Amino acid sequence: MQERFSFDAAYVQRLKEGDPATERHFAEYFGELIQIKAATRLRSASGADDIRQETLFRVLRNVRQGALDHPERLGAYVNTVSNHVIQETFRRNRRTSEFPKEGANIASGEASAEFGLLENERAEMVRRALGGLASEDRELLQRVFLEDEDKDAVCRDLGVSREYLRVLLHRARSRLRIALTR
Repeated sequence: MQERFSFDAAYVQRLKEGDPATERHFAEYFGELIQIKAATRLRSASGADDIRQETLFRVLRNVRQGALDHPERLGAYVNTVSNHVIQETFRRNRRTSEFPKEGANIASGEASAEFGLLENERAEMVRRALGGLASEDRELLQRVFLEDEDKDAVCRDLGVSREYLRVLLHRARSRLRIALTR
């Protein structure tokens, strides 16, 4: 890595005029820094080299057009331009990148047709099993689980406590499980 260099109006003026020695120093000094910076953010060496070249080109072009008002801030200006070039590269790559050839399937958020068929089959099995239960068990399971009726209201109608309702539900579910396995 090179030593830190102080830039002044005379240096920028020589760049503006196209002095070969100054341009060579500029390209070597900032080229290495830009290359390191770009290489840490990109995966390819050729991409980092492209960023280095584009940054140096833009800075030289802007210096020659008189866009740099404070020559002592040349280093910060080069850093800012390289940040912009890197961001442009990321945006361009994102916009033009291909879909992965063997990428993972992207979930649509919708249930699959197979899932829908299985759900319909399960619902039909439960309806048949419920039909085979005693009317008290069937009514209790329908009111509590299918109609989501308030358990306190069910207790009042049946004349039982909440604790005994829990026992009745347990027995009814056990009978339903047995009916489903048949």
